[in-house]
Amino acid sequence: MTDVQGLYVSLRRKRGFFVLLINRLNGYKMRIFLRSLSVFSIVMFASACSSVQQSDGGGRSYSESGMASFYGDEYVNRQTASGERYQHDLKTAAHKTLPFGSVVRVTSSDNGKSVVVKVNDRGPFVKGRIIDLSKSAFNAIGNSTSGLIHVDIEVIP
Repeated sequence: MTDVQGLYVSLRRKRGFFVLLINRLNGYKMRIFLRSLSVFSIVMFASACSSVQQSDGGGRSYSESGMASFYGDEYVNRQTASGERYQHDLKTAAHKTLPFGSVVRVTSSDNGKSVVVKVNDRGPFVKGRIIDLSKSAFNAIGNSTSGLIHVDIEVIP
């Protein structure tokens, strides 16, 4: 008697879900099912044992250079990707990949002025731009009549 047949006989007496399953899976199909179940169990066990490493402040910093733009007036009071409402007077920004709540120092390459903003939206979705700033943040480091400024950004831990 094989292991599969022994399992079949012992489970057949209990009359449950597994009996119905085993009745449908015979021989080769049953062996494939049991192997798949064991592989699945190993993968689930391994993933449950993994942990997420938290940064202790000694991690690498993130910086980037490129063009910055600002939100237009039509976006006032619209919901951002983080769920907050956009306001011109708040120092906020949109970035494609940084996590919501990240604090970023944005420095103008032209005049050296900088502003600290919080990422609460996704964007910009225009090629060549790396960050969208709220109107007040943009005005703190440049003139909004120019529309675009070259900036350096760095995440503040």
